[in-house]
Amino acid sequence: MDHNDMKLFENERVIYHARLHWALFLGPAMLLLFGGLSIPTKGHAAAIMSGLGLLWGILSYKTFSDSSIRLTDKRILVRVGTVIRKIYGIALTDIAFVDLRQPSLGVILNFGNVTIIHGQKFKSSFKMVASPAELATKIKEQMATAKGDTPPKG
Repeated sequence: MDHNDMKLFENERVIYHARLHWALFLGPAMLLLFGGLSIPTKGHAAAIMSGLGLLWGILSYKTFSDSSIRLTDKRILVRVGTVIRKIYGIALTDIAFVDLRQPSLGVILNFGNVTIIHGQKFKSSFKMVASPAELATKIKEQMATAKGDTPPKG
């Protein structure tokens, strides 16, 4: 599926739009900070570490700005990654299960991983999603609506 397939169908509307979380920048920032602080004592090794942190930060920014998860009334449209781009269009009626995983820091900062099992055997996992509980809830509500059930409460 290419980028053109990310367009909405006729009579399809976006219900919810999720993004990646800013915590994506914590790793590069720490590497850049520690590398920069170590330059006076470690010299070239610290400068290389800072350069790697800067490169990682640039790639993280590109991933952050190019990624999106859109929930429509018919499907989920996902575009994540920069170097290794993943593009999905998953029909709500094909989804069997939605799982949410938040590490301890993710609970505090409100980010986590959302995994969708679809087509009875395929698994798509999206990492570092901002407000993952809200996204999972919205997906479950739209799944129920698409299948003609009443949405679950709570």
